[in-house]
Amino acid sequence: MMRLSSDSTRQVRSLRPAHSITLARTLHPGAWWVWAIGLAAGASRLTNPIGCLLLLAVAGFVVSARRSRAPWAYAFGGFLKLALLIIVIRIVLQALLSTESQGVHTIVVLPQIPLPSGAAGLKLGGVVTWEAVITAFDQGLQLATIICCIGAANALASAQRLLRCLPGALYEVGVAGVVAMTFAPQLVADAVRVRSALRLRGYDGRSVAAVRRSAMPVLEGALARSVDLAAAMDSRGYGRTTVDRRATRMATAGLVIGGVVGICAGTYGLLGSAGSGWMGLPTLGLGCALAVVGLVVGGRRTGRSRYRPDPWALPEWLVAGSGVAAAVILFLLAHAHPGAAVPPYPLQMPEVPPLLLVGALVGVLPAFLAPPPPDRVVDKGRPR
Repeated sequence: MMRLSSDSTRQVRSLRPAHSITLARTLHPGAWWVWAIGLAAGASRLTNPIGCLLLLAVAGFVVSARRSRAPWAYAFGGFLKLALLIIVIRIVLQALLSTESQGVHTIVVLPQIPLPSGAAGLKLGGVVTWEAVITAFDQGLQLATIICCIGAANALASAQRLLRCLPGALYEVGVAGVVAMTFAPQLVADAVRVRSALRLRGYDGRSVAAVRRSAMPVLEGALARSVDLAAAMDSRGYGRTTVDRRATRMATAGLVIGGVVGICAGTYGLLGSAGSGWMGLPTLGLGCALAVVGLVVGGRRTGRSRYRPDPWALPEWLVAGSGVAAAVILFLLAHAHPGAAVPPYPLQMPEVPPLLLVGALVGVLPAFLAPPPPDRVVDKGRPR
């Protein structure tokens, strides 16, 4: 074999910048999910439209900055369309089925249909006011923000890589989880593929007839791919367990169920509007501790090795910490400024305290702290 001289080797090395190769890597999917859940938890305390729009902008900016070029990474646009549909449905239902006392500034008076005596306080038609429409918009925007935060996690983290990180006690539900978590990204990828095929055949991909023509292939293809992936995981021994004693299985089940109940009760105490939200913090901590112990004990039933496990380094801690910090800041905002988190009168300009801006700025940090995906990095030394 021909050897290169030292000068030639130095020239070849100078063609590739080291920073574009060493810093680019795929972030741990759990870090993205912790960040997205933190933003969603903070959005659950807000009906301030400015705050919800800020969180939507934060999620969209982070997705555009750190998503890969995989087909499932373009699922955020589908979640945005679903969020817009939710807002429209919420406004229509509020205008048609709201109570009699919904405001004084009238927009339009619709024909009212009389309802039976059992539907006291409701109406079908009648007066539609600005107060009712804006209140419905704020509540629909809150739900849309939560859905878009979860959609950001779907666009940034691969569902298959996330399921590889499941503890051993949850391997049995991994097959069902992979079908559920990969259905939405595969649905978006199949929709793009079918629309491109229709355009190549001379059909308009945006008409109503084209949507009806492509609906069945899209649903069938997305579901078939998810089921095929689950079957492949099952055929390779995913979720196989060893023989264990009955007492150990009962203890594991009791710890996991107790942990889940504690987490649900603590989350309800934190997110519920009635009473003090901080009362659920000890219950949430106890539930998390029980769940972790149960998962560790149950994980001993499976002897499975991981090929190239995903690292959890400083960028993962920073991304997950930014989501947790954003949630804590927005919880403090809801406690210290309840009128800013939930505006009392919808027709007034909502207040924007500094804590709201700080929470949004903390949530956008992963766009700069997370490493770029390998397929988004352009090697300047290579010819195109």
